[in-house]
Amino acid sequence: PSPEQVFYRSVPRERQRRRRESVTMSSGGYANRLSEYENKGVCGLPESVESERTLNNKLAKLVDLVKESNHIVVLTGAGVSTSAGIPDFRGPKGIWTEEERTKKAKKGGRKKRKGKGKAKKRRGEKDTTGAKEEDAASASAAADGSACANGEGAKDGEEKVSVFYNSPSRSASKRKRSEDGNGVDTGVTDANRVGSNSETAPAAAPVPSFESAKPTFTHRAITKLASLDIIKYCVTQNVDGLHRRSGLPRSKHAVLHGCVFTEKCEKCGEEYFHDRDLGGVSFKKTGRQCTEPGCGGDLRDTILDWDDALPEDDWERSQDEAEAADLIITLGTSLRIEPAGSLPLRAKKFVVVNLQVTPLDDDATLIIRERVDRVM
Repeated sequence: PSPEQVFYRSVPRERQRRRRESVTMSSGGYANRLSEYENKGVCGLPESVESERTLNNKLAKLVDLVKESNHIVVLTGAGVSTSAGIPDFRGPKGIWTEEERTKKAKKGGRKKRKGKGKAKKRRGEKDTTGAKEEDAASASAAADGSACANGEGAKDGEEKVSVFYNSPSRSASKRKRSEDGNGVDTGVTDANRVGSNSETAPAAAPVPSFESAKPTFTHRAITKLASLDIIKYCVTQNVDGLHRRSGLPRSKHAVLHGCVFTEKCEKCGEEYFHDRDLGGVSFKKTGRQCTEPGCGGDLRDTILDWDDALPEDDWERSQDEAEAADLIITLGTSLRIEPAGSLPLRAKKFVVVNLQVTPLDDDATLIIRERVDRVM
């Protein structure tokens, strides 16, 4: 290969290396920490949005419901953070959805390999088994956008994380077009041209992570409405800490599934919120001690694994607030993880704002199929 070919081949490898290093900071890294668990709920359901006319009518009804209510609680899920570049779990490109798709593809591949050559052929018919497998793989890749982009061809350590790098914030970064004389986009930028001042592989595009994610419009809107005492309380199932980063007081929201930035004293219960992902799961010791006077207890991570109990104080407060609510607004949650998913049933009325159907749709006062940022 020419020096140019060697140079360009090294660029994807360098990017893959940097991506692997950032695994623990991404939602894919969070997913990889959890233990194996088969029953992750229905994944990959289609998403839909309302027509403009229907949306406007429903938003008017939502405004009326808010005006009529004295105690409003919001329940948030992964959908409120997708516009920050953090993928959801059960959407068409969600982490669990991609995991299921990869597992099915692997099982299908094994079955095909086992059955290869066993089927009888008609006299004079060519053996097209290999070609059919290749066509099936190509069709599967086309249906998913790209097998490589979705992690289909990734190694074991990269499978669950690859979807994170296809998030909106990453795909929004644009390459400079370099014309080869025929109007073809070669994908070469000024930074990685051979002969440029840079002698090393170009820096990879910024990889979205929990640390780099910023509160979305929805996070900021909830914080503002809470400061005006319109929203009384927020219950979140998210571990990304974006509600707290948006300025929402800890006393105004429950964090049911833990937070990647928070460690808690096992002795006095004091919480410490950091600007980096602590990397633990299932209440492991972080190696630090509480600095509260007279305490010195060990600090532990707050991330729940599948079978861990919800934090008692947060869960009790969430139930109390839900029962006191005359309106719960669910934002970007599939309502498929219990016990949080059933909280809306405790309120007098509740509204579902989600792109996918949920198990509680039949009981909802109002359903809005739209992205949460637009609704808020």
